[in-house]
Amino acid sequence: MSKRVHRRKHPAVELNITAFMNLMVVLVPFLLMTAVFSHITILDLNLPPPSANKDVKKPKKPPYELRVTIRKNMMVLSDNRLGTIKRIPAKKSKEHNFALLKETLKQVKARLPKHTNITILAEQKTRYEDLIAAMDSSRSYRAQVDGQWVFAELFPDISIGDAAR
Repeated sequence: MSKRVHRRKHPAVELNITAFMNLMVVLVPFLLMTAVFSHITILDLNLPPPSANKDVKKPKKPPYELRVTIRKNMMVLSDNRLGTIKRIPAKKSKEHNFALLKETLKQVKARLPKHTNITILAEQKTRYEDLIAAMDSSRSYRAQVDGQWVFAELFPDISIGDAAR
């Protein structure tokens, strides 16, 4: 007699993913609603040029240079030709008056419509928020044109540096 090996055939097992699908239906919308979508803004800055070679000829008349110097208790708007244009004292709350800076820059822009460069000089312990507010005040302002609010350009080409003591 021969030995017969009887192998039992196992029935095919079905995978029950109903519970997993229910979890995904609840979890995906929840994760999308609570996700933090970050917004990154990049600002182009003009850095000072490297030290000039002695071989390069300097222009006879230096280009017009507008500067905002952020001090502890004031901001000073000046240029390289006339010197100080306006001193803008800090408010009583010891915060800088960026609204007055913007109004003064509007007047300067009216006299120099094609000029787009400005240099912002900050003291060593200037707050980051003050530096950003000065840059925002110098770049543009809101104006109403034909019944719509638009951003009008002031001095979008911004350079930054350290203020002299």
